[in-house]
Amino acid sequence: MNNPFEVLGLKGWADQDEIRTAYRTLVKQCHPDMIQDPLLKEEAQTRMVQLNLAYEEALRLASPRGTAPASPQPSVAEAILMAERALARDNPEAALRQLLLSDKRDGDWYYTQGKVLMAMEQFESAHQSFREAVRRSPENNVYRSGALAAVVAQREAETLHGKMKKVLKSFRKK
Repeated sequence: MNNPFEVLGLKGWADQDEIRTAYRTLVKQCHPDMIQDPLLKEEAQTRMVQLNLAYEEALRLASPRGTAPASPQPSVAEAILMAERALARDNPEAALRQLLLSDKRDGDWYYTQGKVLMAMEQFESAHQSFREAVRRSPENNVYRSGALAAVVAQREAETLHGKMKKVLKSFRKK
């Protein structure tokens, strides 16, 4: 990873307040929820991951000695990034394990957990995760659409057509 202070546009001697201010300013400029174009949105999501990782690392480095976390647990952003990579490799179980390594949880964490559970076809649990993401960030329509997709998928799975799809899918795996 690049120098986290440089990613945030700061000098290496920035304090935690300067880090937070720089992070918030950059997030407002490139948050993926504010972009409609799918290609630009994907770039913005990549940029957000970089900013989140840099923010967490810069705060850790700027913290007074003795207050930095002693455990090697990944930050929320790192756990989400690793989970997204596992999902991209069609490995939702590994994605869930990566998420659970993080001891802190925010709306993005719950949203990602919902996506993982959707991939595992655990629609009711996915819906609960999306709802928790919405509870933490009620204005986020992406979280809301995830919750709606989980309800629709759950209802579809309960139909005869959905049950037949599940049976056929289990035969393909064998």
